[in-house]
Amino acid sequence: MRARGAKATDIVILVVAADDGVMPQTKEAIAHAKAAGVPLVVAINKIDKPGGNLDRVKQELVTENVLPEEYGGDSPFISVSAKTGQGIDDLLESVLLQAEVLELMAPIASPARGLVIEARLDKGRGPVATILVQSGTLRRGDVVLAGSAYGRVRAMLDENGKSINEAGPSIPVEIQGLTEVPIAGEDVMVMLDERKAREIGLFRQGKFRDVKLAKQQAAKLENMFDNLGEGEVKNLPMIIKTDVQGSQEALVQSLQKLSTSEVRVQVVHAGVGGITESDVNLAVASKAVIIGFNVRADAQSRKVAESNGVDIRYYNIIYDAVDEIKAAMSGMLAPEKREQSLGLVEIRQVLLVSKVGAIAGCYVLEGLVRRGASVRLLRDNVILWSGEIDSLKRFKDDVKEVKFGFECGLTLKNFNDIKEGDQLEIFEVQEVARSL
Repeated sequence: MRARGAKATDIVILVVAADDGVMPQTKEAIAHAKAAGVPLVVAINKIDKPGGNLDRVKQELVTENVLPEEYGGDSPFISVSAKTGQGIDDLLESVLLQAEVLELMAPIASPARGLVIEARLDKGRGPVATILVQSGTLRRGDVVLAGSAYGRVRAMLDENGKSINEAGPSIPVEIQGLTEVPIAGEDVMVMLDERKAREIGLFRQGKFRDVKLAKQQAAKLENMFDNLGEGEVKNLPMIIKTDVQGSQEALVQSLQKLSTSEVRVQVVHAGVGGITESDVNLAVASKAVIIGFNVRADAQSRKVAESNGVDIRYYNIIYDAVDEIKAAMSGMLAPEKREQSLGLVEIRQVLLVSKVGAIAGCYVLEGLVRRGASVRLLRDNVILWSGEIDSLKRFKDDVKEVKFGFECGLTLKNFNDIKEGDQLEIFEVQEVARSL
C-alpha cells in the first residue's frame, strides 16, 4: 500500500511521532518515496505530548538520508499536533510551497488518465473503484480501461458521496460501471472505442489467468519438495476476506511474513467482500481458518461453518490479527476474550423521533436480542458500526430481551445512521481458552 501511495502522489507527507521516532514502517515509507522520486514534507506529530524529543527524531531521519532544510537538505520539517491543531496551517503552507517549486501541472482537455486507489464489490452497485485522476478530465459516460476491467462510467461520486459529472486532475472519484473489480494500483485510461477497451480487457484477463495458474502449479510443486526435504514443516492454511483490496494486500503480506522454518502461513485464497458459503466449503476442503477483516459471514455461511467445524475469526485491526496468528504459531496462545453470538436482527422499519433519535423496528431472525448487549451493524455483510443497544421495547413495554420470531423496537447508543434492510449482530464477550 505504501508503494502504491508513493506512486499516486506528487508530494509525500511523512508523519513521524515525536515520542516514538523513526519506526520500521517509517523507514519503509521513506524507501518507497525515494524509489518513486517523490519529495518529502516531514510532519513531526504529537509535539504536545510529554516525552517528545524533536532533536532525536531529526537525527534519526538524517540517518535515513532525509535531511531538513536547516541542515542543508530539501525536506521541510514541520512540528504539528493533530490533537490541538498546532502547526497544521504551517504544514499546508509548506505543501503549497513545494507544489509551486515543482511547478506541478497537468492537462485538462485531454482524455483522463489515473490510478486505481481502492476497489471493492458492492452488493447493490456492483464493482466500485476509487480512482485518482492524474491528468485530463474524467466524465460520466466515458469508456474506461483499468487493468483487465473495462466499462462505461455510469455514476461518479466525489469524496463526500455527492454525484458529479466530471473530475479533473488530482480529484479522487468513486466510479461504477466496470465489468469486474480492478486491482488496486492499476493504471486507468479513457478509451475512445468501447470495442477496443473490451478487446484489451479480455486479452489481459486471459494473461492474468495464465500467470495465476502457473503460480498455483509452482506453489504446489514447491510445497511438495519442501515437505519432502524438511519433513517437519507444518502449514497453517488460511482464507482471507477483507472489505477493500488494500486491506487484503496488507493483511496477506503481514501474515506471510510470520512464516518460520517450522510453520508456514499458507494463504489458500484471498478476496474482497463478505464471507460466502463458497469460502466455507473451500475452508472445509483445505482445512483452513477463515480470517475476516471488517467483513462478516452471512447466515447460511455461518450454519455451514458451524456444522463442519470451520473456524471463522473476525478482526478490524490488522495488528490484532497478526499478533494472534503469531501467538498461535508460537504455541503461546493464552486464554482471551471471545465473542459469543446471541442473535441476529433485521431492521424492517426506521422511525425518527425528536430528542430520541432513530428507532429501529426489528424482527429477530436468530437467537435473541438483549438490552445492553454488544451489537454490530452490518450493511451487505460489511461492518459499519459497533456499540451497544441503548433501549429495547415490545410494543410500549420496556423488556430485557426478545427471542427468535418476535418483533421489537430498539435504539442504538449514540448512533442513528440506520436503514431498512440493515442487520444487527448481537453478541457478548466471554473469556475462554483459545486454540487455533
